[in-house]
Amino acid sequence: MLERSNIMYYFFYVATSIIIIAGFKAASEVVIILLLSIFIASILSAFLNFMEERKIPKLPSYFLLFSILIIISLLLTYMINTSLTSFSSNLPIYEKKIKASILLIIGYIEEYGFNINKEELLKALNFSYFFKFTTNLIGDIGAIFSKALLVFIGVAFILSETKVFEKKLKVIFNSDSKKLYSFKLFSHNLQKYFIVKTFTSFLTGFFIFVVLFFFKVDYPILWAVIAFLFNFIPVVGSIVAAIPAVLLSLVSGHLDHTLWLMLFYVVINISISNILEPKFMGKELGLSPMIIFFSLIFWGWILGIVGMFLAVPITMTLKIAFESTQNTRWIGVLLSDLSSKKNRS
Repeated sequence: MLERSNIMYYFFYVATSIIIIAGFKAASEVVIILLLSIFIASILSAFLNFMEERKIPKLPSYFLLFSILIIISLLLTYMINTSLTSFSSNLPIYEKKIKASILLIIGYIEEYGFNINKEELLKALNFSYFFKFTTNLIGDIGAIFSKALLVFIGVAFILSETKVFEKKLKVIFNSDSKKLYSFKLFSHNLQKYFIVKTFTSFLTGFFIFVVLFFFKVDYPILWAVIAFLFNFIPVVGSIVAAIPAVLLSLVSGHLDHTLWLMLFYVVINISISNILEPKFMGKELGLSPMIIFFSLIFWGWILGIVGMFLAVPITMTLKIAFESTQNTRWIGVLLSDLSSKKNRS
């Protein structure tokens, strides 16, 4: 009888999860605005706390923070739209130049006695697809910026409710200090993840911009912004972000510059993602590589391209939430990367 009760218990939670997922997919546009608002508010609250510790009044802190955020968003939107318009109009020219560069490389290879079918190779290397794919992705990112006003309003309301929410938590967990501590630990770890990830993504974009500017690749600001955003997508993101910049470098006809550029992309991403990021973030926040891969597919299916950007933050949020209570800690362990833990059993 007890075993039957347990089976019904698990079926209830599976059915509930399916209903919630279906609801998320049906209301994806609203969910995206909500999640972006929560994540951005989580990052900004750290800066507000910093200003509060410096005895800066609350209202000027809000005004300063949102002014900076709005200015940065407007500048990014303008630069991305301008660069994207110019990039899209030059696509046919870039495609011809890349094909000419490929034919030149094939010519060098054939000098060593290798026979290559040029037509089949050029057909296989569909560069227009890569560029159009990149353009579509940037267009999706532009759609996110178009929702910026709603996101800003959501962030403003969430931040204004921060202190009130803390009081509500004390009322809710009045008789259970352990649960209150678990929730605070959950909030702290979540905020830590967002701040570190945003900082390392900014470093990635900045160094990519410096390298692209040095090698005189077209639209360095655009590709730096793409590198910043795609850094939130593990493994796949850095590869996709590198493709258009590398192809544009190839257009210049300097093969040695292109090879150096590829090397710098690899070094920057590996150094920041595999060395700097784990050092700041802490090993206890690590996700299993398998979980990361399937979370990209899962959240991408539910929320589209935005879901791929938010896949790791959402999964990390769930992991931290599960680990915060004893009853669900085993789910958090399943999501964790135990290979990175110091104390393994």
